[in-house]
Amino acid sequence: MSNRAELMRRIADESQRHYAAYTLFNHAMAERLGIHPTDLQCVALLDLESGPVSTGEIARLTGLTPGSATRLVDRLDKAGLVVRRADPDDRRRALVSLAPDAHTRISAAWEIPGRAYGEVLDRYNDAELTLIADYLRRAAVVGRAQAERLTGES
Repeated sequence: MSNRAELMRRIADESQRHYAAYTLFNHAMAERLGIHPTDLQCVALLDLESGPVSTGEIARLTGLTPGSATRLVDRLDKAGLVVRRADPDDRRRALVSLAPDAHTRISAAWEIPGRAYGEVLDRYNDAELTLIADYLRRAAVVGRAQAERLTGES
């Protein structure tokens, strides 16, 4: 087997291990916070947004149906992790953002894991970190596209 073929196999195998480990971590973190793993992913995605988003946008970000996204926002609202505000441009629509203390609650839970992940990244130089970030961004784009393709084939 060529070196490149071996590297590609190794990357595929390590990606599977990474996904499995991160799924377990996500479930454990969600349990620690008293929310569902999908809800935790929504909180993480909301944290990346530059401002409030509609429930429809949450459905798009999470891959949920609009009804499921509404129920997810209801759960997060009840847990005190998000706030809803009327859209100033369309009063029939609500905009959702993280609650002011959500960052504090999530950051406290992430303190030890964040440090551990940081220690892993500290082993890489800036050029390697740039490459890792590029791979993760590109892989996320492919993952989203393939999820949309698979759900569209139903």
